[in-house]
Formats: sequence, C-alpha cells, structure tokens
Amino acid sequence: MSGLFDQFKTWYENRHDYARDWKARKGGTVVATMCTYVPEEILMAAGMLPVRVLGAHEPQNVTEPHIFGMYCPFSRDSLAQGLLGRFDYAEGVTLSHSCIQYRQTFNSWKLHVPTVKWDYYLPMPNQVQSKFAKTLHRAEVAKFRTFIEGVVGKTVSDDALRGAVEIINENRRLLRQLFDYRKETNPRVTGTEALYASLTSQFVDKEEHNAELRRVLAEVEKRDNSREEGIRFMTIGSENDDLAFMAMVESVGATIVIDDQCSGTRYFWNEARIQDDVIATIADRYCERPACPTKDYPTHTRYEHVLKLAKDYNARGAIFLQQKFCDPHEGDYPDLKAHLEANDIPTLFLEFDMTNPIGPFRIRVEAFMETLREDELF
Repeated sequence: MSGLFDQFKTWYENRHDYARDWKARKGGTVVATMCTYVPEEILMAAGMLPVRVLGAHEPQNVTEPHIFGMYCPFSRDSLAQGLLGRFDYAEGVTLSHSCIQYRQTFNSWKLHVPTVKWDYYLPMPNQVQSKFAKTLHRAEVAKFRTFIEGVVGKTVSDDALRGAVEIINENRRLLRQLFDYRKETNPRVTGTEALYASLTSQFVDKEEHNAELRRVLAEVEKRDNSREEGIRFMTIGSENDDLAFMAMVESVGATIVIDDQCSGTRYFWNEARIQDDVIATIADRYCERPACPTKDYPTHTRYEHVLKLAKDYNARGAIFLQQKFCDPHEGDYPDLKAHLEANDIPTLFLEFDMTNPIGPFRIRVEAFMETLREDELF
C-alpha cells in the first residue's frame, strides 16, 4: 500500500488514541456504537463522536463468564475489548437491534464496563420491507433523539440534525467515489486501501474524514494503474476488519474489487433522502440501506443487490468471510451461494474466528484462483 492511504492506516491502527485526542481537542462525548444501524446523525448533531466497536483479533480469556463460547467471534471480541478497558474513553454505548448474540454483548458491556455512564438500545424493525417499518422506525429514532437531549442537557435542533445529515451524506458520497475506482481494469485503489477508508469512517470525526477523502480523491487520479489485478474478487459477510487477510489475498495475484459487508459498502452505500421532516430523513435511510440478513424479509432483496455489485465491479469470484456461529449469515449463505453460482460467480467459503490461520487460508485462496484460471481455459 502506497503512502496515499497512510492517514487512514494510522487512524485504524491508533483508533483508541484518536478518540482520546478528539475528546481532548473537542471536549465532546465519545459514544461506543454497536452495529451500523445506529443513527449516527443524532449523536453527531449532539456534538458526540460515534466510535464503532471493533475487535482486536487477539486471543482473550475474559468473556466466558458473560457470553457463550459458541457466540460469534465478533461478539466475543467486541465484549473483550470493553472488559479489557480499551474503550475507557467512551461514556455511552448504543446498539440498534441486529442479532441476539450481539444484543448479549451490549447487555454485558452496559453492566460490566465500568466507564460506561449511560446506554441506549434502539429497536429496529427486522422486516424493513413491511409497510409499517418506516413509521415505527421514525418513532424510535425520535425517542433516541429525546434520550440524547437528556444526556447532553440541551435541545438537539432540526438544523443541527440537517447539518449532520449533510456531512454524513457527503462522507457516503465520497466513499462511493473512492470505491468507483475499483471498477477499473488494474484498479488504482486496492481492496485493502478501500477497507482502511471505509472502516475509519466509522470512528473518525466525519468532517476530518471527509477532508482526508477529498485529498485522497484529488491524488488518486494521478496514480498509474500498472499493478496487475490478477483475479478480481468480491468479499461477502458481516463485519470484517481483518486487514492481514485482505493483504494476503492481494499479495497472491488477486484484487478485492468490492464487498457486501457492514465494515464496507453496507455502511455507506445509500445517502439519506432529504425530506421536510428531518427525523424521517434519518430513519428512512436505515430502512432503505442495503439490507443485512437480519433485516431482509420476507423477500431476499440483498441477493440481487449482491449480484449487481459483483457484475458492476466485474468480480470473477466471491469469497464468503463467514464469522463462526453467525446465525443470520449462515442461514443466508446457501441460497445466496446458489444465486451467485447460477449467475456465473463461483464462490469460496472461509470460516473466520477471532484469530485467523492466514497460511491455510492462503492455500485455499490460491487453490480457488487456480480453479478459476482453469475454467477460463475451457
């Protein structure tokens, strides 16, 4: 990875230091957010910094008294980071309903992370396709606004909310522009670089992140695209910030050109549609975004969305990065795999844990690539 993306890499590797520095500079409250369905616009309008809880991909032995060992690695790693004091700068913690396992992580956080002073659980319709979903979610987002006003002791005005929507929409728009470079032959932006950019947008002050995105976009056009792309891959799954895995794939003659993951495109893909009612503007956006498997009922709209991403970015194959014991994605996998393969997108399934065996994964990725090359010959 060239120096152009170094700021994103530094932010990612020093994310806790960044949050502490932001708190010292701005004098604001830092809020740990769990799940990308949390409406950050409310927090930002109140002068808070939303920081998404990420794991550390290291062995730990502190979560077993709190949640089952058969809960997904991301749930256990996220809880471990709280229990180990890594987020001691976060005064609040919020979760928008996603899966049962992560709900238990949230419950343990609010009970057992001593630096947390307040918490909020935001119900979110599982069936976002229902004609009642947006009405329900608008009411819940309005309640969240009222709660946050109580925390900060002042009104969170409509104008402040509109300002937050504008800044976050710009962030989504700039990330889309950056990701568009991955459509090129021999893309000027690699999958590893793009992941650094999308992940850091989930915990860096959006105005600072927008400024860095604008700088990078102005420079990336000047890059030559002499790096051989090799096999073009898409990644699919829930949360993935395993940069070592991404770098490995792109070191063996491949390029990850697009993803369907909440650490990537699902977080920023659609902007909020501006409406007269700012709460409707915010709430509707989360109902309309590319659906996570926990929300995609009764019609599986995400299957066509995922296929379109693969086609638009000319992915030659798809790699499922499956968090071990992740029930929503495990239930989604067989039909999505069949849908992609029926449309000429071969797939590889890899099961992720808290720490991943990069060596064995490399062998499986290279074997998959060899199969794809053989198929091109016949």
